[in-house]
Amino acid sequence: MPSPAETGGREGSRQLSAPRLRPGTPERAGLDPDELDHLVREFRELTGGDRPWAAGAVVVAGRGPVIAVEEATGWARRYSAYDQKADAGVELPIQDRVPMSVHTPFDLASLTKLFTSVAAVQQLERGTLGIDARVGAYLPDFTAAAEYGLTVRHLLTHTSGLRPELPLYDCPDGAARLALLRAEEPVTAPGRTYGYSDLNMLLLQHVLERITRRTLDTLVRDGITRPLGMTATGFGPCPGAAATEDQRRPWAKTDRGMLRGEVHDENAWALGGVAGHAGLFSTARDLAVFCRTLLAGGSYGTARILGPDYVELLLTPPGLGFAVDRPWFMGDLVGHGAAGHTGFTGTSLVLDPVTDTFLVLLANTVHPRRRPPDNGPRAAAATRLARAVRGVSGALG
Repeated sequence: MPSPAETGGREGSRQLSAPRLRPGTPERAGLDPDELDHLVREFRELTGGDRPWAAGAVVVAGRGPVIAVEEATGWARRYSAYDQKADAGVELPIQDRVPMSVHTPFDLASLTKLFTSVAAVQQLERGTLGIDARVGAYLPDFTAAAEYGLTVRHLLTHTSGLRPELPLYDCPDGAARLALLRAEEPVTAPGRTYGYSDLNMLLLQHVLERITRRTLDTLVRDGITRPLGMTATGFGPCPGAAATEDQRRPWAKTDRGMLRGEVHDENAWALGGVAGHAGLFSTARDLAVFCRTLLAGGSYGTARILGPDYVELLLTPPGLGFAVDRPWFMGDLVGHGAAGHTGFTGTSLVLDPVTDTFLVLLANTVHPRRRPPDNGPRAAAATRLARAVRGVSGALG
């Protein structure tokens, strides 16, 4: 019998139903309007000036099924190129720029890992995947993973010992990329220390595709986005997306020029745009649906993508794919098991099961060129949301 996620939630409709998101006031969401006013004002300032934090951004925040904040600021496309000599973006004429909208899709970068993780936990729920099973049991041809005893848990918790990435973008073809990944050995003993690595999700992608005989994009579409009605979410290309980087050496790893609608991550691009660690595009509203689903125990409307016990497994520290209680981008939402992730292009989301709140902040901070990450604005917005809860009489937090 197919699971509720496989049937697009039809079985779930007979068992569980969770309210869908709806726009509303801070008061209706049980949030302090003054704190949210501060959040919005500070958010709008992020795209101002000659060297803004981001060219453009979108924020969605809420509590329970109510969206209390949904704002866009700045530009989805502001620059035509990056001038290395001037260390500045080449501004487009006003008439050629593209304003940011709450409907603008973004290159999610590493937020893709969250969808890969949910797809994996769906297989745990179905019994086709074991959390402590060895990767080599599913991928015997991945000789290094088999030799070192890497497990599914190691991949999902970033404790495999694998280095952060491989130069797959420099390989001449797909066979060479696959051979490099199969032979990659851990640099530290598996299971001992946390070490964030894109390779974990690439291996997990191969595990999922091997056991289901379906591609990752199909698993994400059929198991997550289609049941939830996330029609703006999918792997690229995505022509209307916010622009990212004028990708050129020496600051980047490939020479591709100004990117818009094509995946920014060089390895995901080399892999055809569908990868376990990067490649998805989405809007802030769609990601709010994703957050709301997890906060509601895996259900949204009549759809169910996971059971509550498996959502708890996904979000319980240290988290499976999700980062838990990281103050550097979660601000004062930390302390109760807030979970989320950031993406290199400027994307982030946080959900807090205790206060039933969520915050999605998407920005094209790498437009026109990548730079050291500044997560201060993310933490500040999360702190405003936490204070909005605490400012309500009798509220949790």
